[in-house]
Amino acid sequence: MIQSVAFIGLGAMGYRMASHLPRHFDTVYVWNRSFEKAKQHATEYGTQAVELSQAVQADIIFSCLPTSADVAQLVENLELKPGTIWVDCTSGVPDLARQLVTQLKNQGVDYLDAPVSGQTIGADNATLTVMVGGDFTAFERAYPAMQAFGKLIKHVGESGAGFAVKAVNNMLLAVNLWSVAEGFTTLKAHGVNLGEALDCINASSGKSGVTETIFPQRVLNRSFPVTFALPLLAKDAGIALDLVHAAKLPAPLIALTQSLIQAANQTAEENSDFSAAVKMYESWSKITLE
Repeated sequence: MIQSVAFIGLGAMGYRMASHLPRHFDTVYVWNRSFEKAKQHATEYGTQAVELSQAVQADIIFSCLPTSADVAQLVENLELKPGTIWVDCTSGVPDLARQLVTQLKNQGVDYLDAPVSGQTIGADNATLTVMVGGDFTAFERAYPAMQAFGKLIKHVGESGAGFAVKAVNNMLLAVNLWSVAEGFTTLKAHGVNLGEALDCINASSGKSGVTETIFPQRVLNRSFPVTFALPLLAKDAGIALDLVHAAKLPAPLIALTQSLIQAANQTAEENSDFSAAVKMYESWSKITLE
């Protein structure tokens, strides 16, 4: 039985994900590099802001950090409790997941790579998709804790599989985002009403998550709310391309889109949302999508 849980990393996603845990568990520790944010979370949601050394004594440890390297750096200097399960919700690197499994096994700790999808609205509503790689018995033990913020929770394979699925998912997001930018720019160049065209496409075979939510809610209204940062999409696209190379597969579309997203990230304003990648194409075409 899970007696205590901890959440490490209270960024845009982690802050919201951790907010649901006190409804399910009596003891919920939170820690963040900026400790004031942890204290704010404790005040707002009834969690306990603690030092990292105490947080990692929980039965289930969640982490949600920018990169796998950040997680590995934390783990390097920690003394963990045998029997603990570390559930890493970072969008990370499969090879590093496998390294962390071996490293944490030496302390009697199971490690699961468990990245999430659904953006901040999914984190707010506890409707995230959780894709989990690692030991299946550990997955079953951690499942009740993941249910606090996840709606669809799937064990997708061995260690690293969760990170791989998330990277490919976000690569597909990038492909869709770029192709919709090109397609809608073409329509606008021909005098088409974009709002009406969007309705048609969303009732037809060309629809996607990009046409259904991202374009109408972020791009066409020019809001570009920062819920998933463009540098993170660029990172995930790079992980996906690395997976392609590791499998020695041809993937011209993935390679091209990765380079475009990386270029968009290099030219974007600081703190840009991933949807702002379309602005680079707008600068080429001299057409604004609105």
